[in-house]
Amino acid sequence: MVTTTNIRKLNDRILASKCETVKIGADVHARDIVACVQLDGALPERPVKLTAEQLIGLVAGLIKAGRTVHVCQEAGPCGYVLHRRLLAAGAKSLVVVPTALADGRQQKTDGLDATALVDKLDRYLRGNTKAFTVVTVPTPEQEQVRGEVRLREQLKHDRHAWEARGRSLLLAQGHHVTGPWWRAGNWAPLAATLPAWLVERLEVIRKMVLALDAEERALHTQLEACAPAQLPKAVGALTWVMLAREICDWTRFKNRRQVASYTGLCPGGYQSGGTQRDGHINRHGNPVVRHLLIELTWRLVRWQPDYPPIRRLLESGAKGAARRKLAVATARKLAVDLWRLATKQTTPETLHLLVPTA
Repeated sequence: MVTTTNIRKLNDRILASKCETVKIGADVHARDIVACVQLDGALPERPVKLTAEQLIGLVAGLIKAGRTVHVCQEAGPCGYVLHRRLLAAGAKSLVVVPTALADGRQQKTDGLDATALVDKLDRYLRGNTKAFTVVTVPTPEQEQVRGEVRLREQLKHDRHAWEARGRSLLLAQGHHVTGPWWRAGNWAPLAATLPAWLVERLEVIRKMVLALDAEERALHTQLEACAPAQLPKAVGALTWVMLAREICDWTRFKNRRQVASYTGLCPGGYQSGGTQRDGHINRHGNPVVRHLLIELTWRLVRWQPDYPPIRRLLESGAKGAARRKLAVATARKLAVDLWRLATKQTTPETLHLLVPTA
């Protein structure tokens, strides 16, 4: 770790160079940050390991001295705390989509990653907007409400895991059960057929399942209460709230291509020389949104047959894999129409979507 004295020396060296712009690529980890500095258009300097406090102090000192500081970091498990602190210190901070930063040398170090980041940042600031993809950083409020949606999914996942532990324990003793064995109506007759020691162990698991189920149901009800009063049929209140909170702000998209790209439902492809073939979807963007759209598409097949993309899916007569591919294309179009609905660009009637009467 760089000492306070070395930080001061680094700051003095940067100021002595009389540069106007300082670019920093930051490879952020839980305990430390590896930063690579580039002064104006010079070559990147040797990466250094800092704490978050040291990086903030360095940036604040450079800005106080009249330098313009740009910092780039990848989105990751450390969230956006450092990004917000850098903005508060006066830096121009960017959070970008993580990519494989290796250059083919079969080497991976934090220093190489930080150097690659500052190189991409330099290209981006010179006008190459495709050097990386900038992440839309949610506000603290948006991040908090999105966390409620994700907490509910985690509670449901944990409940399923504990349910499976109970079924596994029963199966090991010759009892094959399916469904919610832990509910009162199923548990009482089941427990009567089991030895006391097995009932005692299953009761421990059952308490965990019941607690998780109660928390998940309470959060489910709370989220549904946040949905608009009138929604198209089959677009459930929970689905709408989950989509809205994962996206954070529907108005962030400027056109339909941005919406479709965010879903990760765009087709991939391969073309080289005379060879060309279609590929699977690129799966870029938000996986939660992608899964919700696919689920919603199959619900619309039953409840909204007059919605034009659904009608084309039904009239195609496709089966199996071909039908699933058409469903993906339908989900992509559905995302665009939901964006248009959320931003008041259209109405359910215009889209031929049925809305239940109050």
